Amino acid sequence: MRAVVQRVASASVEVEGRTVSEIGPGLLVLVGLHESDSNSDADYICRKVLNMRLFPNESSGRGWDQNVMQRNYEVLLVSQFTLYGVLKGNKPDFHVAMPPQNAKPFYASLVDSFRKSYKPDVVKDGVFGAMMKVNLVNDGPVTMQIDSQSPKNSNDVIEEQS
Repeated sequence: MRAVVQRVASASVEVEGRTVSEIGPGLLVLVGLHESDSNSDADYICRKVLNMRLFPNESSGRGWDQNVMQRNYEVLLVSQFTLYGVLKGNKPDFHVAMPPQNAKPFYASLVDSFRKSYKPDVVKDGVFGAMMKVNLVNDGPVTMQIDSQSPKNSNDVIEEQS
């Protein structure tokens, strides 16, 4: 599972010209599901996103000190299968993304995990499978990418250095 996490002042999702979700300060999380993802991947992403210290502590003045929950901020999750796209020549190929019939219930359970782990009313999401317009005001900008496992795509090779 791959998550692109952006610290935002605000974010919203529109479908067919109608706003379906919006948040104030918090995190916009674009989520890509890999065909081999399991519940352990979802648990890892949920835990990491909610605990990432991407916010300053205003009382101590320390940067990178508080997570979204400590600030009582909101989270907007958006399913984005294109995070597992690779280029074959100039054409994108999404063969390693989880197929929609499996991804829809899996994504719904991920959203549920975020709501159970934080507060249900501050975790919002887009519309799975819809053409969405995602609007955001990036704060910083701060953008982080998290993968639940080492890269599963043969085109993404990372060598560890000592």
